[in-house]
Amino acid sequence: MAAMTGIPIWAQLINLLAAVLLLLAFAMLSQRRVLSLINLFAAQGFALACSTAIVAWATGQTHLYGSAALTLLLKVALLPWLLHRLVRKLDVRWDVEGLLNIPTTMLVGIVLVVFAFNLAAPIEQLASTITRSTLGIAMACVMLAFLMMITRRKAIPQVIGFLAMENGLFFAATSATYGMPMVVELGIALDVLVAMLILGVFFFQIREQFDSLDLKHLEKLKESE
Repeated sequence: MAAMTGIPIWAQLINLLAAVLLLLAFAMLSQRRVLSLINLFAAQGFALACSTAIVAWATGQTHLYGSAALTLLLKVALLPWLLHRLVRKLDVRWDVEGLLNIPTTMLVGIVLVVFAFNLAAPIEQLASTITRSTLGIAMACVMLAFLMMITRRKAIPQVIGFLAMENGLFFAATSATYGMPMVVELGIALDVLVAMLILGVFFFQIREQFDSLDLKHLEKLKESE
């Protein structure tokens, strides 16, 4: 098949994983169960780690193997474990409230994907990328994660949306520019981990004050002041 199409097998695998990342982004956008949302985030991290390892093998950028291992450790194991632990302690299972219903949210998501591909098209013609569609998919994943952040009322899904947005940015970096220096990646990973720990404390403070993680209570507090 690779000989018939003229596309190397590793490029086809990256295209496949890019499609998986986009499908997982849509699944996260439509998901209302917090535990399932965390599992989808872990699956997205696994696809991202596999894509990074393939890029490392195809381009000979050995430091990307470290990036893939770091992604596997942080986004597939550690962060999902921390989020599951927070959910158990806060007794949060469902996130049924949203600013938009699921069909409307998915329709807006499709529009954002079309916009992302049109926005990335001129860049892809100029840049030397591994595959032509990866940059558009990466931008689409970022926009879908941002949409999830602004359409959810609860704090935990918004944090997962932020982490999913970082996944899209990291995928763009590995597929379009063959990654960043390892020192930069380690710094970003540390920043994400510290931010996650701080947000965990923030969750408990909200729950203690309002007995809920709905962020509309913060708006009421601001109005009362």
